Amino acid sequence: MNENAISLDCRKLIGGCAEGEAIVSREAICFYLCDPETGELLDKNHHLKGKSLANKVLLLTSGKGSSVVQLDGLFQMKEQGKLPLAMIVMDADPVLVSSVYVVEVPLVDRVEKDPYLIIEDGDWVRVDADKECVLVKKKQ
Repeated sequence: MNENAISLDCRKLIGGCAEGEAIVSREAICFYLCDPETGELLDKNHHLKGKSLANKVLLLTSGKGSSVVQLDGLFQMKEQGKLPLAMIVMDADPVLVSSVYVVEVPLVDRVEKDPYLIIEDGDWVRVDADKECVLVKKKQ
């Protein structure tokens, strides 16, 4: 990224580093309700219904559902290569954290500023959980 990127401190939950286009969810997500072949969210009541989470940096409020449901959904997405690249979560519930740990996706929380005021769909975001840093390059 360049000098125009916004740098935000955060807390590492699951290590790793990834970058890509952001997709922003203002609601909890149940990964079992994603099509594992496309990464598309199928939850008919979710504002991102029909959008793919695959190969994106996902900003979400929290997970939704039991550990079996979350883990199964994420595992099926991993098998198809359709996981999010990294996740930024507002409420790091134990079910989400343990499920994401199994599928090895970088995960952070406690971003120093409200990420919903900074990150928008289409921004380029780098999550470096190991360095506890999120870099945001605004879309043009």
